[in-house]
Amino acid sequence: MVSEPTAAVASFAYDFHVALDGSGINGLEGMAGVCCFRYDPVSNAYAWKIRYFDGVGAGHAVAVQPETGLGFLGNAGQHLLLYDLRTLDEVARQSTLAFECPRTSLQGSTHLVWTGPRQFIAAVGEHFVAFDADRLAAPEQLRKHGVKLPHAIKRSASGRYIAYGSMDQPADGKAGEARHIGIWDRETDTVRIVDLPATCWHIVAHPTEDLLYAVSFRVAPQDGDDWHEWGMAWLKQYAFEIDLATARVRRHWVAGRDIPAHINSDVILSDSELLFCTGGSQTVIGISLKDFASWRIVIDERPGLAGQIRHPREVAATVGGTLARGNIFTNSRHFVGALMISRGTLLDSIYGCALSADGKLLFTANRGLNRISVYDYPSGELRLSVDMPPIQDYFPWMAASADPRLGFHHAALVETKPVVVKSDGRPPRPPRGNSTGSSPSPPLEPAPSRVPRRVPRPNR
Repeated sequence: MVSEPTAAVASFAYDFHVALDGSGINGLEGMAGVCCFRYDPVSNAYAWKIRYFDGVGAGHAVAVQPETGLGFLGNAGQHLLLYDLRTLDEVARQSTLAFECPRTSLQGSTHLVWTGPRQFIAAVGEHFVAFDADRLAAPEQLRKHGVKLPHAIKRSASGRYIAYGSMDQPADGKAGEARHIGIWDRETDTVRIVDLPATCWHIVAHPTEDLLYAVSFRVAPQDGDDWHEWGMAWLKQYAFEIDLATARVRRHWVAGRDIPAHINSDVILSDSELLFCTGGSQTVIGISLKDFASWRIVIDERPGLAGQIRHPREVAATVGGTLARGNIFTNSRHFVGALMISRGTLLDSIYGCALSADGKLLFTANRGLNRISVYDYPSGELRLSVDMPPIQDYFPWMAASADPRLGFHHAALVETKPVVVKSDGRPPRPPRGNSTGSSPSPPLEPAPSRVPRRVPRPNR
């Protein structure tokens, strides 16, 4: 189902695409959809369009190809799904079970790398597979990836290397922890595995050098061997700078477990910082690229007590979902660790973030608060915060008392027109008290305009 924006698409400079996996805390077992949040920094106008796709589950990440207007909704439900970036209409879908069955239902083609206007490579089962958007049913199997459970995939600046993170593998039981990444040299067609002290799901490639940055995603198996229903691990976190040519770690950063840097999602680079958002700790962390030691909390979206009280259905769903993941008596340390990681908050948080090409605007999608925000970067000053509609608007069969969150996950930013910047290099700020926006309504009905939410912080 789709809610049309009231303003013309051409009036917006940015389209912030966010994968949706439905309400609850376990997105790897949820629904599948896309939210396109449109924003103009001059007027602060915004609008959105949302679509869920029937018959597809566990929406996880979006990959965009503006050149041809194609979007890819990666998911853990063993489907390939392509959509139109402008309309969000489905373009094509394909079951990957036609080619290879994964060792666990958590494994799907969640991420990809574009190799052409309509061509891409994704992991299917134990192999990398090349696809053409016009012939999804006739792919070319390439080579084995060699990791436990491939996740984020990135292409190096030169195009020679494809690097990929790995999740822990439930099918391997006690031996399921990954603690490695893979590097595929396309020139020699060889794969090298880089062993690490911690599992890294998410990575980002340097824009001009063949360097990779990987951030640890540390979880603990329930009852010592269940990597499917894992718990957040209250352990120190890592970030690694890896030379792809030599497959060696050049520098690494370690955060003590009390630093709010747990359960990362999108990992991005600015000119000066490695940035990653944390769904567990409610922050965006920035690590200096100059010394790879100093760091800061760029954004903190942790809700206070009052903020949690205003979201009773979300809190109840989080508690219920947490208890459904494991036996509280035999896994009590995981429950306590989760409270430490979240700093006592009974909501998850930022799973999607993206930085504008000029490095001046930082977008976030907060899963727990069901909120999209726009900040100035590097200052972290809030420009706009918008509470998004409840999922019940798109699934009327869901009870009014159910968790209303859309289920934000990984995000990608499409810039639709150039933005004129001021002499200080920042996009102009709109006049205070003169902002406009649009909110959703049932399909085919006009949506009323409203003044967007503007507060000192989006979470208090």
